[in-house]
Amino acid sequence: MEQTINCATACIDGCILGNKCPNIKYREATSKFIEETSLDQMLEIAQERLRKKMMEPPTWVIPEDI
Repeated sequence: MEQTINCATACIDGCILGNKCPNIKYREATSKFIEETSLDQMLEIAQERLRKKMMEPPTWVIPEDI
């Protein structure tokens, strides 16, 4: 049976499943991106995303009636 975990909370200090990680396919692409992308380029990507996010209309969250 395949183990399911919430990687965002369980793997904060590193992957706990090792080679059984369901997201292992993303490791190579991530490593390649980090190796081939300068910090300045990463900051530009982040700034552009933030600029786009700031231009989006607000998203209203209405709590359900209790």
